[in-house]
Amino acid sequence: MKSNSAVRIVTSGPLAVFVLASAFAIPAFAQQAQPAAEPQSTPPTAAQQQSATPPISDAKEGFWGRVNPFARKKWVNKRVDPLKDRLSELDEVNAKNARDIQDVDSRAQAGISKAQSTADGANQTATAAGDQAKRAGMTAQGAGTHVDLLNAKVDGLDQYRQVNGVEVKFRSGQPVVSAEARKQLDELAANLAGHQGYILEIEGHSPLAGSAGIQSSGRLTEAVKRYLVTEHQIPVYRLHAVSLGNAKVADQDEAKLTKTSSVQIRLMENSLAAQ
Repeated sequence: MKSNSAVRIVTSGPLAVFVLASAFAIPAFAQQAQPAAEPQSTPPTAAQQQSATPPISDAKEGFWGRVNPFARKKWVNKRVDPLKDRLSELDEVNAKNARDIQDVDSRAQAGISKAQSTADGANQTATAAGDQAKRAGMTAQGAGTHVDLLNAKVDGLDQYRQVNGVEVKFRSGQPVVSAEARKQLDELAANLAGHQGYILEIEGHSPLAGSAGIQSSGRLTEAVKRYLVTEHQIPVYRLHAVSLGNAKVADQDEAKLTKTSSVQIRLMENSLAAQ
């Protein structure tokens, strides 16, 4: 019966050969795939075990290790979350830096604006001070000019110049104002109407010598003064008379003094006082 079975297997053809080959190949492959037993060695120390233990972040997952094309969402999140935290921290740092920069810029702009305002105020103050100094200079210059003018006026108060002159003649030394003499005195007084700053110098001359000439010439000047005061209201303080007799005067003709009796009247005017 066994022989029949063997014959039946042998005669089954190529299919039976394949089946028999597979049955012999599987145990052989399993024997080759089984790893050889490692020889026993001394147990590792704690330090060696610690150094040999890979970190959690480097632990492999499954057959694929770190590069797992079929990695789970949990595994991916586990490695991405620290990066997200660092990115959030960087965003906060950047935002803080931006705020600090904006704060510094705002304070700088405020400082610049304040400095500009202070500079503008200083410029305005300097301009106002310059204008005030200019006005003070002009005032001082005007005051100096006014002082110079006053000094000139003060210095010129006693400076008179002759404007007009009249010679009134008398007969034989008699103190009688003739018609011709009255006409001359009237014309002189008419020119004095409304004038200020003038005086009348009145000099009496006589051909007589000594005290007789002085007395004679004195009567002549008194007659002229009396006529001007009574007839033309000339102030007495403007009349300055002197009796010279036959005394010599540098600017007058000596021959005329010795032969005629006369009164010379000179109109003296102070131009500053007249103004």
